[in-house]
Amino acid sequence: MELTWHGHSTWYVTVDDTSLLIDPFFDNPFTSLDPAEVPSPEYVLLTHGHADHIADVGAFTDATVVGTPELTGWVADEHGAEDTVGMNLGGTVECGDAYVTMHRADHTNGIGTDYEYSAGMPAGYVIGDTKPTQETDEDAFAFYHAGDTGLMTEMRDVIGPFLEPDAAALPVGDHFTMGPAQAAIAADWLDVDHVFPMHYDTFPPVEIDVDQVGREVAATGSDAEVHVLDGDESYAFERPYADE
Repeated sequence: MELTWHGHSTWYVTVDDTSLLIDPFFDNPFTSLDPAEVPSPEYVLLTHGHADHIADVGAFTDATVVGTPELTGWVADEHGAEDTVGMNLGGTVECGDAYVTMHRADHTNGIGTDYEYSAGMPAGYVIGDTKPTQETDEDAFAFYHAGDTGLMTEMRDVIGPFLEPDAAALPVGDHFTMGPAQAAIAADWLDVDHVFPMHYDTFPPVEIDVDQVGREVAATGSDAEVHVLDGDESYAFERPYADE
């Protein structure tokens, strides 16, 4: 599995031969790419409908667009997406070589940050190379994109123990989502080995000292490694994952 951060909450994920783009928004200070320069993904995953998460979805309508039925329906109507997968919280869908499980996020969800249209409950995704079951598979690997969220006990009670992510991209910018302190608690509850900060320094309300994330994670007693990526930087996990 390879993860590439294009700033804010935009991630390009490859699982074996399958490519997935999460929350396409390239008008942010961390990326130098225009959407047309991004390799065409097979799937686009949308966590919710705010403008800073769907702004560039229209550039990727050749992909299969995955999200809540309300949000994928809007993308089909507004952007002409012909191939959509409307799913909902708790569901798992097979996307090529990846298994994508949708989980709730604690946030709001007006389309375009507008009070007039709602796209249902906001979400995060656990993306794995095997279908999640109650049997632990030591050879499996999963990445959790938390979406825009506050700290929630589902991270401790459901996502961590049952979906078992190994790595997590967590919003840390505060104001609209968790800040570093709550994100560190989330990392500890999830029991992940790798933490990737996201959703920070895009605009003034979410400007932070990102180095605080590492200090806060360490303060929880977690052994998780915090990776502060540059924009358009990639991080690859190679089998066997136990060696990472």
